[in-house]
Amino acid sequence: MTHIEAETIETARLVLEPLQIEHAEPMATALADPRLHAFIGGAPDTAPQLRSRYTRMLAGPADPAESWCNWVIRLRQDRQLTGTVQATVTPDADGLHAEIAWVIGTPWQRRGIATEATLALVDWLSRQPIRAVIAHIHPDHVASAAVAVAAGLTPTAEIHDGEIRWRRSVDPTS
Repeated sequence: MTHIEAETIETARLVLEPLQIEHAEPMATALADPRLHAFIGGAPDTAPQLRSRYTRMLAGPADPAESWCNWVIRLRQDRQLTGTVQATVTPDADGLHAEIAWVIGTPWQRRGIATEATLALVDWLSRQPIRAVIAHIHPDHVASAAVAVAAGLTPTAEIHDGEIRWRRSVDPTS
C-alpha cells in the first residue's frame, strides 16, 4: 500500500501549497462567486464551512489505501490565493489512479492559471506510482475540457453523474 502526500509544487507563476486549515478564510473570498457552481451545483462555502471541510479533508480518508492530496493555488507575483487543485489517489486492478479536479476563482479565470496548475499537478503525479490520471467534466464546461486537453487527458465514452470521464495513462517507467 502506497500513501501519497501533497508536496509544494512550483511553476513560473504559481505555488501550489498543500492545503491548511488557515487557507479557509482567503479561499472563501477567492471562491465566493456563485457562478463557480454553474456546473457542480450548490453555493459558495463560507469561511467556517471551509474550515470544517478542510479539517475533514486534512484528517484524511477512512480507507488507508486512499490518499487525499489537496493544494491551494497561490500567485507568486502578489501572493493571492486564486483556487485549488486536488487529487484523490485510489487503487484499482491496474495499480493506483488519481482523480483530479481544479477550480479557479472568477477574478483569475481566463489567465491560464487552471492550465498551469493542472499541468504542474499532472507532472507531479507522473512522478508518483500512479498509472492513470482521471477527471470528470460536465459536457458543457468548455473551459475545463480545454484544461484537460492541455494536461494530456482525453475524453472517454464513460459518463458518471452526468459528467464525461477524461483519462490519461501514466507510464510508471518514465
